[in-house]
Amino acid sequence: MASYDFKTIEAKWQKEWLDRALFTPDPKSTKPKYYCLMMFPYPSGTLHVGHGRNYILGDAVARYKMMRGHNVLTPMGWDAFGLPAENAAIEAAAKTGQAVHPRDYTLSNISAMKEQIGRWGVMYDWSREIAACHPGYYKWSQWLFLKLYERGLAMRRAGAVNWCPSCQTVLANEQVVDGSCDRCGSPVEPKDLEQWYFKITDYADRLLDDLDTLENWPDRVKTMQENWIGRSEGAEIDFELVDSEERIPVFTTRPDTIFGVTFMALAPEHPLIETLIEESPKRDEIVEFIAQCRARSSRERMSPDMEKEGMPLDEICINPVTGDEIPIWVVNYAVMDYGTGAVMGVPAHDQRDFLFAKKYGLDVKVVIQPKGGVLDPRTMTEAFEEDGIQANSGEFSGLPNRFAMKKITTYMQKEGCGREDVSYRLRDWLISRQRYWGTPIPIVYCDECGVVAVPEKDLPVLLPEKVDFKPTGDGRSPLANVPEFVDTKCPQCGGAAKRETDTMDTFVDSSWYFLRFLSARDGVRPFDSAEVNRWMPVDQYIGGAEHATKHLIYARFITKVLYDLMLVDFEEPFAALFNQGMIVGKAYRCTGCLKYLRPEDMTEDKLCRKCSMASTSKLEKMSKSHYNTVSPDALGEKFGADTQRLYILFMAPPETDAEWSDENVLGAFRFLNRLAVAVTEHAPGLKGVPAKPAKVEEMPEALQAIHRKTHQTIAKVTEDLETEFKFNTAIAAVMELLNDVLAVEVATYEAAGTDGKSVLRQALESAVLLLSPMVPHLAEDCWVQLGHEPTIFRHAWPTYDESALVEPQLELAIQINGKVRGHVTVDVEATEESIREAVLGNEAVQKALAGKTLTNCIIVPGRLVNLVVEEAPATQTDAVSSDGDTEAAATDTAADAAAESGTP
Repeated sequence: MASYDFKTIEAKWQKEWLDRALFTPDPKSTKPKYYCLMMFPYPSGTLHVGHGRNYILGDAVARYKMMRGHNVLTPMGWDAFGLPAENAAIEAAAKTGQAVHPRDYTLSNISAMKEQIGRWGVMYDWSREIAACHPGYYKWSQWLFLKLYERGLAMRRAGAVNWCPSCQTVLANEQVVDGSCDRCGSPVEPKDLEQWYFKITDYADRLLDDLDTLENWPDRVKTMQENWIGRSEGAEIDFELVDSEERIPVFTTRPDTIFGVTFMALAPEHPLIETLIEESPKRDEIVEFIAQCRARSSRERMSPDMEKEGMPLDEICINPVTGDEIPIWVVNYAVMDYGTGAVMGVPAHDQRDFLFAKKYGLDVKVVIQPKGGVLDPRTMTEAFEEDGIQANSGEFSGLPNRFAMKKITTYMQKEGCGREDVSYRLRDWLISRQRYWGTPIPIVYCDECGVVAVPEKDLPVLLPEKVDFKPTGDGRSPLANVPEFVDTKCPQCGGAAKRETDTMDTFVDSSWYFLRFLSARDGVRPFDSAEVNRWMPVDQYIGGAEHATKHLIYARFITKVLYDLMLVDFEEPFAALFNQGMIVGKAYRCTGCLKYLRPEDMTEDKLCRKCSMASTSKLEKMSKSHYNTVSPDALGEKFGADTQRLYILFMAPPETDAEWSDENVLGAFRFLNRLAVAVTEHAPGLKGVPAKPAKVEEMPEALQAIHRKTHQTIAKVTEDLETEFKFNTAIAAVMELLNDVLAVEVATYEAAGTDGKSVLRQALESAVLLLSPMVPHLAEDCWVQLGHEPTIFRHAWPTYDESALVEPQLELAIQINGKVRGHVTVDVEATEESIREAVLGNEAVQKALAGKTLTNCIIVPGRLVNLVVEEAPATQTDAVSSDGDTEAAATDTAADAAAESGTP
């Protein structure tokens, strides 16, 4: 297929934009600011078209906002620390014997990705580029740690953590998915270690309450954060141990069931267990049971489908309200991730407790009866978890249980055995990682002074260059084996000290990067507060919803901390959030080997060449490991960047997942060729022609229709982009416009003189302007051909004339008893009587009414006319029209039409 010279055009305009610093905001501009930001990308290597959706969407938004009169800031940087680079260094050394430093691997990937992003025509203000692995950046991540440490928000404590045996590092709760590592998929194991945490729980209420202020965030992301924070109101109740001063605090949302407690359930991780079983003859059995429980994830253990198991600890606690002695058990379904890690067992009113009690023969005591009914614990087959009336509850018997909740809590508070409380699912943010390639934690340990923070003047604590990256295998970071890093002096007493060898979770680096962009080269402070307060919050943040309970909640937390430090004057970092969908591709997996297959690994019949077993295919997120990626480089060589951009933006609504189709890429390429040819052919004859026709009403109807279509398209595209970034429908509207423009003979435009050419010029220029954010290279070239100075992105977005949007005539559907029988065209101002006359005069209608009686004529303004007639009952064959609609459907349609018109 012959095509426009996209290679020359794209190279030319990419250079032009860089030379003009098009994406560098004007610091003196009085235009409204617009901070458009893509989520901090990890430099993983070469990109595929799935990555392109995010970058291309953001670039199109930035260009659109430029044309709408905004001073646009759109920077880019790299979330450049992380495990993949370290693993790549280990793998390279194992394969070749040659050491590859994670820094070199990372910088090489950054270079490759920048080049690919540039070839898409995606532009940023590269003068602000940052990389988290650069000392000039991670110095300030360490500074951030110190600020949290000073405020008591960074703390070190021992505890059970999520350990990935493959990655040889600890994971935060947010990085465990279905009991597996979210990086490598390996099952996560519990491990007891001393770790550093950020006390995000201190901000739980603010993080939850301020979700209401995020009006331009997707509801599903806010719901995910709300559920992750998991605020529950209830009571904390103290159960004293017999013959001990120890107490077991229990959080419950159901204090109304306190009279029905028949056992105490402790999570396997509960710190009291070790004391309780210290002298138990069953200690070894209990320890083994605990290990089995901890080998399963919290999510798995809390599943309603998992069998409830436990072991008695042969210890007793006292119900503080009834004085009953309660046996203490360790159970597999209690977890430390919620409440206190202790659960009061109420079998009659909690299904998990009911199943457990039935299995182990524990008592069931009913303390809430259904209204108008009586439950017998001996015959119950399931727990009664609904509201009802208190029973067997002392002075509270007879009260509605919801009313009794408050009364019982107040009673316990007076007795000193309970109190109102709030619990959260959210846990403190575990930031320690036992790997090399990350930000060193600025802490030293001194035998004399204890835990000592590194002074700000001594930052950054630099990563050493020469390190054996292999994990130590004992839970320590590779940095622990580098004496020149570990051995240091105490900042307080000057004596010998040891550095902390864990590095920070990379989510710390990405929790504040959007601030660093605003003074990226500042060497004396992390950011310029004045600049930050001028540009923040980010006006439009673009990235995946998978970060809802990770990066997005961490960034909100850190921003609130900085607000409390009076370093910023806003509490939320992102005013608007847009989650783009994924581009998916067909992935093949062998049913025998259970491995993903490359095309060359399969026969023509999709059989695995290795084991001859059949393969199955499934649409999945594009992934190099699944061999379902599409290279943008090959597409760029064949079709150019604008074709990729157009297809990616046109293939589906940007918030939904979309399947890649090579065939449809060709369709996008053909459309751009039509546009290029149309402009090239018509531009010479349009020189000096006004951009607007003088007397539209005197032109032929065909040209009036093009004029009207041009303004309707401007209105449609503007609305689509201004509201929800509906690039797909916006592109479709411009395609329709171009089709209509080219359907009119050239002679028709010329015969109408200057006004006719003005209509053509206005239509072509509008099409080019409207498409420019999506296909910027071709748009720039067409803009110049049409006689304008570059760059098109310094030109205002086109506006539409309200009066030009009005159609002079309407096409109404004609229905007879709900079935469409034809259409009629009437004037917009036509009366109901004239519409009725036009409909009844329609030849197809007259034939359909032959021999029938018209009983009603329902006119739905601007849409349809429904004729209700009496006719003989339809036969089985007649009941289905040629388009497959049934008489029932027709009747429904008629009823709907009547309802809409107000006719009974």
